Amino acid sequence: MIDKMQEEDLDAVAAIEAQVFSMPWSKKGFADTLSMRNVIFLTAKEDGVVKGYCGIYLAADEGEITNVAVAPAFRRQQVASHLLEKLLKMAKQEGTRRFILEVRCSNEPAIHLYEKYGFLVQGIRKGFYEQPKEDAYVMLLSKDQ
Repeated sequence: MIDKMQEEDLDAVAAIEAQVFSMPWSKKGFADTLSMRNVIFLTAKEDGVVKGYCGIYLAADEGEITNVAVAPAFRRQQVASHLLEKLLKMAKQEGTRRFILEVRCSNEPAIHLYEKYGFLVQGIRKGFYEQPKEDAYVMLLSKDQ
């Protein structure tokens, strides 16, 4: 089941974040988003277990996707696809027409996921990521594409 992130999800989300990213957000960082009106964070859960999550910041008709993460035990089960699909749908209902995100140039599974939904590489941010240092692709999905 995919739904808006709740306070009771925060421990599991922070644990996944720490497993997946070299410079993870804190539990407080996620908690701070729960009360923000211009933010959508979703979790994918089954039997009360958080499998993954994603989030977007909205401004005018644009959205910046900040996090898409799936716990290693639940990868290759379409969790990220379902999360992204619902996130894009909800953001479009809020009037979002353009979506942007950064992804490590080496993260081929994520790049393929985004391309599946119509995102295109628009450029490269040199040295965007640290630990390890790596460039990021800037990917864009526009309703006008």
